[in-house]
Order: sequence, then C-alpha cells, then structure tokens
Amino acid sequence: MPTDLWRFAEALYQRPGVEAACLHLQAQEADVCLLLCAAWLEARKIACNNERAATLRNLAQPWQQQVVLPLRQLRQNWREPAQSDSALATLREQIKQLELAAEREQLERLAACTQRWPSGEISAPLNWLESLAPQLASRDALQTLRIAAAQLSA
Repeated sequence: MPTDLWRFAEALYQRPGVEAACLHLQAQEADVCLLLCAAWLEARKIACNNERAATLRNLAQPWQQQVVLPLRQLRQNWREPAQSDSALATLREQIKQLELAAEREQLERLAACTQRWPSGEISAPLNWLESLAPQLASRDALQTLRIAAAQLSA
C-alpha cells in the first residue's frame, strides 16, 4: 500500500468502482479528497474520534470551497462550449490540471495534519468514512471505497 496520501489516492481511484463511487459522492456534495483521506486513515488503522474528524473538516472545508470548487465549476461550465471551440477546450484542459493540482495540495495538507497520529491502533474504531461523509451520503459508495482501500492495503 502506498504510504503517502497522494499515491494512495491515485492507486485507490484506479480500483474498480471507485471512480464511479467518488463521482456519486461528489454529486451528493461530499468532499472526495476528504473521503480519500478517510479511506487512507482507515487503511493505516488510525483511530477516529470527533476531535480528529473536526480538525480534518476544518482544514479541508475552506480550501475545498475557495479553491477546488470554483475551478471545478468553471471547468464544468465550459464543457459544452469547449466542444465547438478549440481555444476554450485548451483552456478547459488547463483548468482541469489546476483543479487536480488543487486537490493534490488539499491531500498534502490533510496528510500533514495527520502526520503525528499513531497508526496501527487495531482495537480503535475506524469509521473515518462515515465521520467525514455528508450525513446523506450513499453508504454503498462509502463501502466501495472501504473495500477498495482494504484490498490496496492487503
């Protein structure tokens, strides 16, 4: 299993069903970077508690709202017009790369925040996904992430 969050997220996203699950959760207003971090924390057996979950949410929320979402919305708004405008299509691809860079930065910030949390706390509850997902998030999509992450770490 990749030990750094970015590589873990890349590997996890490539697992069968994970991309669809992430897009479904994103449509439910979930912060997918936060959920990828949650899956990483569970795979590393880092104990989940309310204080840690709040710390991660408070770190992620401003970056997600002020940086990632505006880039995503711009990229999505340009989807149709870019099909008939090659210059706009090129700019849209650059926005996509910026969005990916912003997500990578968010993951790096989340990983740095968790750096001192001990791993291998096998007896501790590991319900990071439920703790960091929106209340109405699809349980099936969360389970897809959990299973794929467990397979990665096996």
